[in-house]
Amino acid sequence: MSIGARSRAVLASLGTLGLAVAAAASPASAATGTPTTPTHLFNGNRHCSADADRPTYLWAGTGLVVEGVPGTTDPDGNPSVSVRYQVWPVTDPTHVTIVTREHATTGFEAPATLPADALADGQTYAWRAQTVSGTAASDWSAPCYVTVDDTRPANAPTLTSPNYPPDVWNQGGDRVEFELGANGVDDVGGYEFSWQQDLPVIGTSIGDHGIPQPVDPYEDTRYFKRADSDGSATLSLVPPRGSGPLTLWVRSLDRAYNGSATTSYTFRVSSTAPTVTPVGPSPEFGEPATFTLTPDPALQAKSPVVSYSVTTTGGADDKTVEIPAGADGTARVTLTLDGLYGEDLWVSSRSADGWVSDEATWSVSYDTTPTVASDVYPEYGSGGGAGVPGTFTLTPKVKGVVSYTYSFNGDPEVTVPAGADGGASLDWTPSTAGDYDLMVRATTGSGRQLAPYDYYFTVS
Repeated sequence: MSIGARSRAVLASLGTLGLAVAAAASPASAATGTPTTPTHLFNGNRHCSADADRPTYLWAGTGLVVEGVPGTTDPDGNPSVSVRYQVWPVTDPTHVTIVTREHATTGFEAPATLPADALADGQTYAWRAQTVSGTAASDWSAPCYVTVDDTRPANAPTLTSPNYPPDVWNQGGDRVEFELGANGVDDVGGYEFSWQQDLPVIGTSIGDHGIPQPVDPYEDTRYFKRADSDGSATLSLVPPRGSGPLTLWVRSLDRAYNGSATTSYTFRVSSTAPTVTPVGPSPEFGEPATFTLTPDPALQAKSPVVSYSVTTTGGADDKTVEIPAGADGTARVTLTLDGLYGEDLWVSSRSADGWVSDEATWSVSYDTTPTVASDVYPEYGSGGGAGVPGTFTLTPKVKGVVSYTYSFNGDPEVTVPAGADGGASLDWTPSTAGDYDLMVRATTGSGRQLAPYDYYFTVS
């Protein structure tokens, strides 16, 4: 049953029940003790408003979930009770709809759904709750007030930027200022925005005993901004990356958090990457190397660079280090590069206003394989023969080699020490003719195994 032109019932008193959506049957086994008035009242997972002049605005297109925690004066007794909910339009308290949550547990939230056909869009309602045990019932709770808002904002918001126009390449460095407008919608409460097209979902976590933990979404300034009294708002944001096409996605929210259609603003930012310069000759493998980091001049002029983030990739121990900048925005960093095939540096700057530049890259290539040579068994050639001994000379291409590990055609590996000059030689006599693959890799004094080299030859 519902309100309005549908079946009606008049309250003879606050304790008299009118219409019932769910039968107000008593639990099969009534709880012991005297029922107490439900506490922790929530509607739509939002706080109950006890102020008739400041109702909670809620969407109720599929009904409205109301809930409270029932109790009795005997918390150790049978915990099964019912919770009875009444709802009525504040303009006509005689039109009452009742729902009952049967078999509720004392001390835990007991949700029930007020039916959608009992709640008209744009109307303000009061609702209250009562604990029922057998033939006994608690006092009613104080009323909670809600206004039903099932209508989303009709228009997407307006979105412009006064300092980053959309049709040119902009110099980065300043925070991006955005101006948001309600676009003719008269109940905009705020805005939701993101640098991703999929906007975050407004949710509520549930705590102990089923009690909702609602928060004000506008407290999360990463994604939400409360509107001014005229429905407008301004944003000052640092984009997620320092260059290229960038898009901000925005929708307006009414007081029930109904979202409008989404609008977007795309603009372009020129590169603000720093410059990475090695000090001295190209860094050698495994040796400390110093780099000078220099800010983009236009970026430095807008907001001084205060630090750099330096990430190494391709090495034995990839890492990211933060380097403070000097007063002129420059910095130096010393790194040991030991990538078997080379290493990359990725460097971005951070300005005083929070702007993070795009990344500059600097790369070096290394060949850490040993040189292998043999007079008797030349590489990619044939020579010797079954039972003919040959010597293979091993020479390092990098410093610090202390040994070599080798294998012929996948046989068990053998390790030989390197001499003082880092080189070594190995003697080998084949038992049969055919094609062979000699795999050799060097090892440094730190235990680092370097890149393997495959030496192919044929035994005549």
